[in-house]
Amino acid sequence: MTLWTQDEAEAATLGKASAPFQAGPLSLDTRTLKPGDMFVALKGEARDGHDFVQAAFAAGAGAALVSRDVPGAGGPLLQVGHTQRGLEDLGRASRARTHAKVIAVTGSAGKTTTKEMLRLAFDALGRTYASSASHNNHWGVPLSLASLPRDAEYGVFEVGMNHFGEIRALVDMVRPHLALITTIAPAHLEFFGNLESIADAKSEIFEGLEAGGPALIPADNPHAGRLVARAQRAGVAQLARFGSAAGVEARLISHAAEGEGMRLKADIFGTLVDCRIGAPGAHIAANAVATLAAVHLAGGDVLNAAASLKNFVALKGRGARLEIKGLTIIDESYNANPASMAAALSLLGASSTRRIAVLGDMLEMGEDGLAHHAGLAAPIEANKVDLVFAAGRQMRALWDALPASRRGAYAETAAALAPLVTAAVQAGDTILIKGSNGSRMSLILDALKV
Repeated sequence: MTLWTQDEAEAATLGKASAPFQAGPLSLDTRTLKPGDMFVALKGEARDGHDFVQAAFAAGAGAALVSRDVPGAGGPLLQVGHTQRGLEDLGRASRARTHAKVIAVTGSAGKTTTKEMLRLAFDALGRTYASSASHNNHWGVPLSLASLPRDAEYGVFEVGMNHFGEIRALVDMVRPHLALITTIAPAHLEFFGNLESIADAKSEIFEGLEAGGPALIPADNPHAGRLVARAQRAGVAQLARFGSAAGVEARLISHAAEGEGMRLKADIFGTLVDCRIGAPGAHIAANAVATLAAVHLAGGDVLNAAASLKNFVALKGRGARLEIKGLTIIDESYNANPASMAAALSLLGASSTRRIAVLGDMLEMGEDGLAHHAGLAAPIEANKVDLVFAAGRQMRALWDALPASRRGAYAETAAALAPLVTAAVQAGDTILIKGSNGSRMSLILDALKV
């Protein structure tokens, strides 16, 4: 798939190509680069991508975006003043030339899950491209935009942040026709201080909407009114809400577990939907309703889109279920905040076997972080979790709040906790593993696989 020729790339970046080339999607990692990709030599704090240009061409790269000459590179170089700016230039040029309908999604939780649901739903209607993994930051968004296929009919982009102004800059590149906020919850409180500030920062997504583009807002969230006010201030012409309350445009009627997934019933702008979702949970149901609302607002066939969601499965690190040595493991090891912890514990609570929660620190929670960790004792009790294993200095607050009957073991690190977990679990147990990515809870999943 050719996305960039040297002429187009030079025009977009004001760079200079060392030789003619045709290149496909963009890549930052030589380990996952596919033949024909354009390698982007970004320079970070720990590594300089220019050191991997030769490896990129050895892996079959079609070209490399660089900011300096690389002797013996092994292929065509597109030299620009700064590779981050060059990457952004390519992203903007790709957005300018596309005829795709563009959807942008943000929120404190559920961004990646909803993005993947949107990918499935819109792909049932036409050729759809969505950003890979969690490519939602200052390099991930332009990388995704610059990799948008020329013939895409829909483009779905995840937009993240942990400081004010970050979404504003990203959505200025994405320029969506539709913007969706999944939820507002305690996340990155270290940088924002309160939930109102988080709502304001997420609302920056409305500022980049194309004229007349609709905004989708979570009606059940306590900060929905603030989101509405921010959208109105940004000049959004059409507002729609999704949730479970009567009167919202996209309403969740019911959801019930069905095998490995669930049966969902909803009213999407007057269209009654009864469909199967390939993963369970109240938070998954909310994301599905938001997805179907987005399809309606984009002019798509809601029933066809709903039928596609039977193929959705929870993602690695975000609810994927694994069967290992007689254990059922819910892998939520990629991210965590109080809202997503409560949702994951609800999934665990639905199990009919012994319920074990293995929890790591929720990072970037600010000065009230210990209180947020101790507060997890309530959903643990409500969901009748049998044993809790906790890792991390902040999780000590939860450990101290638990009754002795629910205490499995505590350690300061996931690596130290892993052997204690593996020694305690039994065939038939259902085990939830969850924590912020920096807590490295995936080490415990790896230990259980051995």
